[in-house]
Amino acid sequence: MKELKLSRELRIGLLTVVTLAAFIWSFNFLKGKDLFNRQRTFYAAYENVAGLMTANAVTINGLSVGQVSKMSFNPANPNKIIVELSISNSVRIPKNSVARIFSSDLLGTRGIQLVLGDSPEDAISGDTLVSQVQKSLQDEVNNMVQPIIMKAENMMSSMDTVLTVISEVFNKQTRDNLINTIESLKNTMANLQGATQTADTLLSSQKTRLAKIIANVESISTNLKQNNDNLSKIIANAASISDTIAKSNISNTMNNLNNSVEGLSRIVQKIETGEGTLGQLVNNDKMYRELEASSRELKLLIEDMKLHPERYVQFSVFGKSAKKNAYQPPSENKPSDNN
Repeated sequence: MKELKLSRELRIGLLTVVTLAAFIWSFNFLKGKDLFNRQRTFYAAYENVAGLMTANAVTINGLSVGQVSKMSFNPANPNKIIVELSISNSVRIPKNSVARIFSSDLLGTRGIQLVLGDSPEDAISGDTLVSQVQKSLQDEVNNMVQPIIMKAENMMSSMDTVLTVISEVFNKQTRDNLINTIESLKNTMANLQGATQTADTLLSSQKTRLAKIIANVESISTNLKQNNDNLSKIIANAASISDTIAKSNISNTMNNLNNSVEGLSRIVQKIETGEGTLGQLVNNDKMYRELEASSRELKLLIEDMKLHPERYVQFSVFGKSAKKNAYQPPSENKPSDNN
């Protein structure tokens, strides 16, 4: 009976040890630790872990090779956070590799990505790797949006200033002036529309005449083109004439003309003063009357010679009486025989 009791206690003890071992293994397994595999431990120091938590995955090229096992402040420098990395994979890790904190998904879950370096020397367990923090999507968006927000704020401030200036400039009088100006522009546009319609009507009514005018202009231009040689000759002749005139002695001709005008002026002056026969004739009425009387008598003599030629030409064998053919002055009022 006693042996049975000891055997029962032994079995309870063994069961307790196995259960405790299974619990420890399960707990470490859930934390990512494999107690049956040899693990390497590396460290990285960060100023800001950016939401990194223990048990977050450590990956190389997207493949999980370990996890974050511990995080604590550096006792020597509280501004630094020491992150312990447990690597269960036996992959070679160069000494200059970088432990970069990155966002593993769009929800912002953090993890550590090992960027393998090119050093020929391998990192051993306990080494501190180069640390780096990749900005999250939210940080990237914030960095992109922040300048836009600042520009928008500056723009809003500028717009506020502009609106203030506009409100001060566009007072009631200015608004009334603008309304009047717009009304004037409206009337002007209406007048322009009416003028355009009038011009359109005029062009439509005068289309035939315009066509004839254009045809005439085209005919004239054609004639000018056809007579281009003649026009060139005319222009050449005009140029030759102008050259000839330019080469001629114009000064002597003008001097002779001036001398002639001066001589004519002297003659006219003498006539006006009564010098010479012509001057006496122009200025002396007596001489004019004597000349007129002489002209009249000469005219009467000629008429008498026509009427009585026998008085002036005598031809007779026996002769004629002088009394019979004596000259008698004709009466001025008596009409001539020819009439």
